[in-house]
Amino acid sequence: MQSEACKSLEKQGYQFFSKKSSAALKPCMWNKRALLGGDMCYKHQFYNISSHRCVQMTPTLKCNQRCLFCWRSMEYEVEEEEECPPEIILERMHALQKKSLAGYNWILESSTATEKLWNEALNPDMIAISLSGEPTLYSKLPELIELFKRGNNTTFLVSNATKPEMIERCHPYQTYISLDAPDKKTYLSVCRPEEDFWGEIQKSLSLLKDRRSAIRTTVVKGLNDFGAEEYAKMYQSSGADFIEVKGYMFVGHSRQRLVRENMPEHDYVRDFALEISKYCDYKIIDENPLSRVVCMRRL
Repeated sequence: MQSEACKSLEKQGYQFFSKKSSAALKPCMWNKRALLGGDMCYKHQFYNISSHRCVQMTPTLKCNQRCLFCWRSMEYEVEEEEECPPEIILERMHALQKKSLAGYNWILESSTATEKLWNEALNPDMIAISLSGEPTLYSKLPELIELFKRGNNTTFLVSNATKPEMIERCHPYQTYISLDAPDKKTYLSVCRPEEDFWGEIQKSLSLLKDRRSAIRTTVVKGLNDFGAEEYAKMYQSSGADFIEVKGYMFVGHSRQRLVRENMPEHDYVRDFALEISKYCDYKIIDENPLSRVVCMRRL
């Protein structure tokens, strides 16, 4: 698998688990920042996740949506010849993570990481299945999650909710569902799915009340920042533990589809969350202005 798309992703820091699959990992900005003794991401603040011990990965880069606000390239897709077996992903994960972080080794003069942080980073305990693509399109996702759990890893599964039958089979520590529209018309225009999955998304939301879960809404100014009452109704009926209302960030390939004015300031995101809270039991319990995100919970 040596396509131009693959080579481009490798230059961006993607590490592929096998030559024929699109399973990959890539440490996020917060992983590296925390490793150097800096700030951790908002998931540490909200859920007590140690950013430097987190692996950001995906079992597939395939996706069945073309969201306008997504940072990934949709013009140059990585073609997948076959799925990577869960056992191979588990076997190679630590080595690929270490390779990705090689430049941050505490023994290098250029690094400000400590030996303690470095050793902790090489012994990750959190797997975020969220890098890119839609992980529920990977047929062996339940088996992969169980393998991660046997290694005493906390697992976050981030999904666009279009495959409720797969979500039902998966039992991660926390299930993240993206809900980026207050109604079907907005969903079709903003998320641009291969087919109408609005009904499937509603079914996925109904599965959240019986598991630890979070719904994340990415607010794109001028595109989906309305319908507070409709968002509230879906939040309320889902029974999700947490709601994240997060501002769209003008980064990556989304800059070719949107403009900087679509990126809301934190106060704008917070005000929208407050408007939603008028119509449901979820209230703001925490916020992170740097990431332009608020966390809501039923009170």
